[in-house]
Amino acid sequence: MKIGLKWIVSFSLIALVAIGGLFWNPVTDISDKGAFLTEDKIVGADVAWILAAAGLVLLMTPGLSFFYGGMVGRKNVISTMLQSFIALGVISMVWVVVGFSLSFGESLGITIAGKHYGIIGNPLSYPFFYGVGNLPHSMMAPTIPFILFALFQMKFAVITPAIITGSFAERVRFISYLLFIVLFSICIYTPLCHMVWHPDGLLNKYFGVKDFAGGTVVHMSAGFAALAGALVLGKRKNPHHEPSNIPYVLLGTGMLWFGWFGFNAGSALSASASAATAFGTTTIASASAMMTWIFFDRINGRSISALGACIGAVVGLVAITPGCGFVSIQESLFIGFISAIVSNLMVNWKALNRVDDTLDVFACHGVGGIMGMILTAIFAHGEKASLLHGGVEVFLHHLAALFLVSAFTFLGSLLLYKVTNAIITLRVSEESENMGLDLSQHQERFN
Repeated sequence: MKIGLKWIVSFSLIALVAIGGLFWNPVTDISDKGAFLTEDKIVGADVAWILAAAGLVLLMTPGLSFFYGGMVGRKNVISTMLQSFIALGVISMVWVVVGFSLSFGESLGITIAGKHYGIIGNPLSYPFFYGVGNLPHSMMAPTIPFILFALFQMKFAVITPAIITGSFAERVRFISYLLFIVLFSICIYTPLCHMVWHPDGLLNKYFGVKDFAGGTVVHMSAGFAALAGALVLGKRKNPHHEPSNIPYVLLGTGMLWFGWFGFNAGSALSASASAATAFGTTTIASASAMMTWIFFDRINGRSISALGACIGAVVGLVAITPGCGFVSIQESLFIGFISAIVSNLMVNWKALNRVDDTLDVFACHGVGGIMGMILTAIFAHGEKASLLHGGVEVFLHHLAALFLVSAFTFLGSLLLYKVTNAIITLRVSEESENMGLDLSQHQERFN
């Protein structure tokens, strides 16, 4: 087998990262040591819960691989599952080397009316996790070791590009996909993460965006990147297929739902009432969305299906994510209900179906994230925290941020796909597509 230059370069980069970390000597110390508290501020219960939550969020990525893998045709099950699973390796390494610094490092940005607003973190803040130790950070993680905060956030960075894969399943080259998710994580995810979740971030500090667990950072960014990917790669030669393994989809949904408790309740960063609220709203919104989806299908002349139940459940999880710690159980019921209807309409909208988004990633994650962001700005509790609580300005700021995030993630992703394609062709050949990616890309077969 001929070994192409791209594989030699890829291996060399892995070797450089693995060995380079041993000899890395920070040029300057800008890790903001003054922001760290003493070890006695660590709360054992919080540490235990976030350790568990981080493990739950990690489980979501294998869960996503089953969820997606069961939906595609039999010739592409392994390749689709691997595209999700491989993110655990690729993005984890990117996160340690530079991703965490870009997301939560010293704020670099703009000044408005004498106040600083961050757009991205300084890449030299925590390279190779230097400066990320066992002391708590006063602003970002005041009761848990900073390294635990960094590792918890890493799991969010991992699953975000994995979500995108469902849009261009069955037609993307594996090596091109790896390059794209590295570029996406560095150029799209990290600045968005910084702007929303860093204390000095532009969308957080200036716009007041409420995103408890990632509706904007994770689901909207992945949804719009998915839409861009489907447009750039074009339609499959055979866009119609039967799902290969519905039990895989059910298993993946169960793993996602289970892991989502860590995703949402863990984002409280403490074993607290806020975590308990997020835990409750998460499961109720998902239950409401699942039931709404299957009955809405039925009254529109479609069968009640296991696939529909699973998609509905995931849409509910997506929609509740930004507001899970800010709304009540009663409101989460409505959020699941209305988000399922809107996403269902989008999945079956003929205009959107002209775009070959293989597994309807935009209609579920992108639209679900948008709905969650809007509904959070309507229902979030607290004085002037949302439209229903006197926070008209918060609601308008959310709408403005929604348009900014949509444009940034969609146009930015379009550019990154073009850059990736210029370096390594994105789409497999027609022969490889007909053969199936399992055989043509990986020499493996799903039995």
